[in-house]
Amino acid sequence: MTASLKLISHKLCPYVQRAVIALKEKGVPFERIDIDLADKPDWFLELSPLGKVPVLVVTTDRGEVAVFESNVICEYIEETQGGAKLHPADALTRAEHRAWMEFGSAILGDLWRLETTTDPATFESKRLAVAAKFARIEAALGVGPYFAGNAFSLVDAVFAPIFRYFDLFDELTEHGIFRDLLKVQAWRAGLAQRPSVRTAVGADYPQLLRAFLVRHDAHLLKLAA
Repeated sequence: MTASLKLISHKLCPYVQRAVIALKEKGVPFERIDIDLADKPDWFLELSPLGKVPVLVVTTDRGEVAVFESNVICEYIEETQGGAKLHPADALTRAEHRAWMEFGSAILGDLWRLETTTDPATFESKRLAVAAKFARIEAALGVGPYFAGNAFSLVDAVFAPIFRYFDLFDELTEHGIFRDLLKVQAWRAGLAQRPSVRTAVGADYPQLLRAFLVRHDAHLLKLAA
């Protein structure tokens, strides 16, 4: 049964990028529709119970099904599409990967506060929290270039959008989050070269992210002086 895939997304959302990367790694054709999360269309709210992106709309001869939550979408893509495997075959290793995917989501929670806070003390506490989490990752990484060595996985799809934030953050301040984390630095560099990662966002992503920080009057911007 052939299914057509439509991904409802937002240009800045890191969770959307996970799904885009997974689809591109699989070589799966899909339609991408970007929406404005500040003015969500009614048709989107009917599709998404949580009112969040991404939503993968799967259309088959049996009708249309909306799959929501990024990790659920990535798992569906892995289970139903051909191409390279993005999860390990071993059940325990696969569970370990899923756990690290959740760890990536925890980092995104800290990053949200880091990039939107106007308060210097909150910024510093979140900077330290993110640095501590990446120190844990440093201890878990092997020889690279990816999380599981030579095999690109869904863990990589989760962390690539996290690292993308720092392309701008590095321009704004010496945050020191990756200092002395040589394996993390190498992982970041390897992911940045991956075609699926590079093309998961548009060319306007850096400008949109900077505008987002301006709208939030982010403390991070004040460090750029």
